[in-house]
Amino acid sequence: MKILLVGLTTRAIAESARRAGCEIVTIDLFGDLDQKRLCENVSLRERGLRYSAVAFLAVAGELRYDAVAYCGGLENEPELIAALAAGRTLLGNGPETLRRVRNPDVLFPFLSSRGFAVPRTVGVGAPLPRGGRWLVKPIRGGGGRGIGFWDGQPLRAGVILEEYLEGVPASAVFVADGRQSVLLGWTEQLPGPTGFAYGGNLLPLDAPRAALDEVSAIAEAVTAEFELRGLNGFDFVLRHGRPVVVEVNPRYCASMELVDRAAGVSVFGMHLAALRGALPTEVKAGGGSWGKAIVYARSTVSVGDTLAWLTRGVRDVPHRGEVIVQGHPICTVLAQGPTRGVCRALLEAEAEAIWESARGGALPAPAETVPDRAGS
Repeated sequence: MKILLVGLTTRAIAESARRAGCEIVTIDLFGDLDQKRLCENVSLRERGLRYSAVAFLAVAGELRYDAVAYCGGLENEPELIAALAAGRTLLGNGPETLRRVRNPDVLFPFLSSRGFAVPRTVGVGAPLPRGGRWLVKPIRGGGGRGIGFWDGQPLRAGVILEEYLEGVPASAVFVADGRQSVLLGWTEQLPGPTGFAYGGNLLPLDAPRAALDEVSAIAEAVTAEFELRGLNGFDFVLRHGRPVVVEVNPRYCASMELVDRAAGVSVFGMHLAALRGALPTEVKAGGGSWGKAIVYARSTVSVGDTLAWLTRGVRDVPHRGEVIVQGHPICTVLAQGPTRGVCRALLEAEAEAIWESARGGALPAPAETVPDRAGS
């Protein structure tokens, strides 16, 4: 069975699928250097196409595949998922599930009715709030794109106001069979350089056991209500020791790459097993802390020879001569350390080294140890 993997970026899910022994072909926006070496890939950029449902469908029409699985961005495109899977096997949640679980007017009332914490929201046409801090958030968003503080102006179609919550941004990932779920891990989300852009993750989240129990209960509740299958995740803010759910992501999530690394397993293999009704009894991660961080361009650069980045374990590596515009992602760096402080410092050191290389500097040897600044 040949599986089409499709999404904004498919490198991480492709690595997991290859680890599971799958035959794959991928479509994404970037078509990075390591992606091309990993598997058959078609990028929208190399075709001169903008990121869109129409573009994905046009490229998919040229490929041979028997089944399809999707990742980040396409959970907001149920019609595209239906079209891609027509006459094939859909390895994931179906279009109707996506419509329901991605709708805050459905998700939040359900969670609230079960006693879970959710943010206050205001939709288009409702009376606007007179106080407090609020975020403008796209209903069909992802990766923190398009989120910003509300300036008091009337809302446009396709967005909601969501109360801004002080706390630790976090995420949880789980695998489900439509009735039950198994928690795979939880992470702290790292901030990007500006706004609310996704910056990476640290596994595991440092939080009380009671919070972990509630996160597991949330995964169970949304699995049963929305009949979630395969790999899923949700984002939350850890506030006063409790998770406040801000969205459910019914597909492979970026933080799952750390579960692959920490537990030495293929989460995509778990995805396929769960779709057949087989859930793991437990997933044991290795000790210490595991992290990934997105390296963003601090100014517009044309990268030189990036082959050396591959040998040091950098992921999502751009091609030689590629122009990266200021504020756009360059690549992903990974780290593992005995403590959260060490892991985060290693991530920062590697990100700095790669940025200096991207702007033409010499590439230093990878940092093996760094001071534990956080003392944790």
